Amino acid sequence: MPPRRAVTGRSQEPRQRFVEELRLLRTRNGDSLRQLGETLGWDWSLFGKMESGQTLGSPEVVQALDQHYGTPGLLLTLWELAAGDPTQFKERYRRYMALEAEAVSLWHYGVSTIHGLLQTPGYARELLAAGGTTGVELTRQVEARIGRQTLLDGDDAPRFRTILSEAVLRTPLGDTEQWRKQLEHLIETSERRNITLHVLPFSAGLYGLDSTTVMFLRLPDGRTVAYTENAHRGELIEETSAVERLQRAYDAVRDLALSPVASRKFVMRMLEEVPCEPST
Repeated sequence: MPPRRAVTGRSQEPRQRFVEELRLLRTRNGDSLRQLGETLGWDWSLFGKMESGQTLGSPEVVQALDQHYGTPGLLLTLWELAAGDPTQFKERYRRYMALEAEAVSLWHYGVSTIHGLLQTPGYARELLAAGGTTGVELTRQVEARIGRQTLLDGDDAPRFRTILSEAVLRTPLGDTEQWRKQLEHLIETSERRNITLHVLPFSAGLYGLDSTTVMFLRLPDGRTVAYTENAHRGELIEETSAVERLQRAYDAVRDLALSPVASRKFVMRMLEEVPCEPST
């Protein structure tokens, strides 16, 4: 059998191919490393290290690059191959992230934590540390999570609706000042035109999503997919009848939740309850 002929002339080694694609897409787009860092919200040196092969970066950084270059899923696929561990980045989550980048609207319900798209660095750091992440990896994951928030920026940003259980707002951070900043951030972001915040008070009683965090993605072709998760695993749901059942439960929760105006007032009251740090 004759040897396979190279079609593109690019490397067949996964890590090197990933590096080549990163360089090619950036140069075609006319970005400098510094411009790329300013646009996506990461230190530009990270992209330099990725293009030199020193690091692969995180899935969230690569998703942001896919979104920036308009190549949904391409770089994520190459990243997965370069990482060499198929269990490190499960297919369903990779597909979810690609779909998230394309979504025209997102609807979220949080049973225990604030969604990453609305977290402050302080909140993200304490949450990830509670899950066992430490050191350099913790810093990298915090930067990646905050960097994803560019998804909600710009004139063509998708609409994002989040419903937070009151339990989310009754579970403060250990650092009082960081908790204050997180509540202030929720109030500020809820005033943006494409972000709507609801609070589901304890007084609503029992409801159909009392143990399920869920995100719905409305896609350009009119389809809706759902992603449910807990502390140990997530599941992408695309089957129409299953998504519709979840949507009915979500609609019922939304009917029980406070209005956007009442929800902002609720968070403001929570902010007033946060003790002030003594002056030094």
